[in-house]
Amino acid sequence: MSAGTWTITAGAVLYSVLTVTPLAAGHTPKGWEWTAPILPLVADAAVVIVVRMDSILATLEGDGGRWPDVLRWMTGLMTLLLNVGLSALHHDLVGVAVHSVAPLLLIVTAETSLAYRRAIRAALSARETAERAERAERDRQAQERREREREERLAERERADRSERERRDHEAKLAREEREHTARLAREDREAADRREAAERDERFRREAEERDERGRREREMSECERREREEREARERQERERAEQMREWLLTGPPATERIAEERAREAARLAFMAGLPQRLAVERTGWSTGWIAARYKEAAGDPATVDKVLAEIGASAGEEN
Repeated sequence: MSAGTWTITAGAVLYSVLTVTPLAAGHTPKGWEWTAPILPLVADAAVVIVVRMDSILATLEGDGGRWPDVLRWMTGLMTLLLNVGLSALHHDLVGVAVHSVAPLLLIVTAETSLAYRRAIRAALSARETAERAERAERDRQAQERREREREERLAERERADRSERERRDHEAKLAREEREHTARLAREDREAADRREAAERDERFRREAEERDERGRREREMSECERREREEREARERQERERAEQMREWLLTGPPATERIAEERAREAARLAFMAGLPQRLAVERTGWSTGWIAARYKEAAGDPATVDKVLAEIGASAGEEN
């Protein structure tokens, strides 16, 4: 747009110089005709300044007030009047129309370019504002995304830390439970060992008590058996002593035998006679057996250790009774 505006401005300025110079030369004192091009140049320079300054203000989004508008319209009207002046003086309406094209085009182009620049600048500003808003929104979204990512990383780190703590706590719990289980097993083993030892000790005490009871029972039984045996022995000995005493009494005071008595009784009589120390003659008289048979019985009694022991016991018992 700037290139087109400056192209139109340059063409209008050149056409204006060519059109206004004859008018200015015709109304300039004689000898000063060479100054005729200065007037269109000054007027067109004002137009150029106005167009340029409007472009700069539009670019900078500035506002020069109403004087730039006054200068723009004044230079435009001056250019229009100067371009159509010669044709108007000759009452040439076609010339007026033809020569008014360039200045009117310059005026309208200046106004239009200013409006375009303002509109374009407003559009650019709006677009820049939208872009800035979009960039701000993108930055905000990026910031929010970074914040979310940071929060997610923090949450992930917290979850990882929590998981690690839970894992360590779980491992510590397992280790503690393992230690407690091991200690419980060891305690149960000790208690079982103590119970076994106590049971074994009780069983040993029970066996020892049973053995003591059994020994006591056996000893009592043995004592009882010995007592009974002793009593039986004493009873037998007493009976034997009584019989021996009776036999001795019989041997000493009994009548002589008219015939031989029974062999068993005769043997006993011979034995008792030997034990009592009676002569064989007395045994022969009381049993009716021959002297040789009685002598043989005396020899048997003398050769029998039991008989000798019994004789010695009888002698000892007799001595005790006498005392």
